[in-house]
Amino acid sequence: MTDAPLPKPRGPLSAALLAALRGADTPRPPADADPYGDDLQLALYLLYELHYLGLDGVPDDREWDPGLLALRAGLESRFLESLRADVPVEACATVMEELDGLQLEPVGEVEGSLSHFLRDHGTLGHFREYAALRSLYHLKEADPHAWVIPRLRGRAKAAMVAVEFDEFGAGRADEIHARLFADLMADLGLDTTYGHYLDDAPAEALATVNLMSLFGLHRALRGALVGHFATVEITSSPASRRLAEALRRMGAGPAAVRFYTEHVEADAVHEQVVRHEVVAGLLADEPGLESDMVFGIRATGHLEDRLAGRLLPRWRQGQSALRGDRVTQDGEPLPV
Repeated sequence: MTDAPLPKPRGPLSAALLAALRGADTPRPPADADPYGDDLQLALYLLYELHYLGLDGVPDDREWDPGLLALRAGLESRFLESLRADVPVEACATVMEELDGLQLEPVGEVEGSLSHFLRDHGTLGHFREYAALRSLYHLKEADPHAWVIPRLRGRAKAAMVAVEFDEFGAGRADEIHARLFADLMADLGLDTTYGHYLDDAPAEALATVNLMSLFGLHRALRGALVGHFATVEITSSPASRRLAEALRRMGAGPAAVRFYTEHVEADAVHEQVVRHEVVAGLLADEPGLESDMVFGIRATGHLEDRLAGRLLPRWRQGQSALRGDRVTQDGEPLPV
């Protein structure tokens, strides 16, 4: 992996930020930017990327530039306020009831599920688009969640480290899940360069990644991060099974199928560890964080629903769901 290349701007905010990253004055957070829009989500994604592998041509010390941090704080505040308004948490809500709800598998046709659509109706072109968009997270899989480890204690910390150890390949570089996803991409004929598909990713895809960074970088949101992590682990195994079935039906190669079959087994185990040790352990240590965990679960579902709402209507109409001027050929989305 190398520093992510700088993308094209998507509005005045991201244009001003890109200029600032090249040495111009840092802009002030705009008061009227759409919290879910392309301009704000791209700007936030770039500011977060300074805390990961960095950005091409941007000095490492810009990670802690006071002006950039102030801009990030303003954009985070707007994003977080909108999320809290869209997914309110009742005083009586419990995290275990929320997790129970995630385990209920729907029967029959599921209108808004990406994994069900890809399994039952998707083409290889659809899956290439899906993998290209998910690469913005999966090529750094487990990294956003690792930030919560020093903010946990006892049972929750030990269990979180155990799950993350598996995500990072259990000590083997070739088994790191980010490496396995790169193998999947190569099998599908995609470019495996870190951040390569950033310009193709709509705001809805960026928001799902930004949510993890937002939760991970703030100690005050550690409960929300654990809620997000629990959601990912509990929903991953059944969704991964459907995606593996989709790839087999499409005739994809073994490396592509392996990424998801690996998650079927591993995340079925992780689900129990996360529920009974990470979540229950954090609740025992800090019961006041329960509503934050519920918020993390609901915010994750909200943004995943928004992403499905972007992709599925376009796929069903024979269109590409990626940004830009891509066209379709014989009803098949063009390979990325």
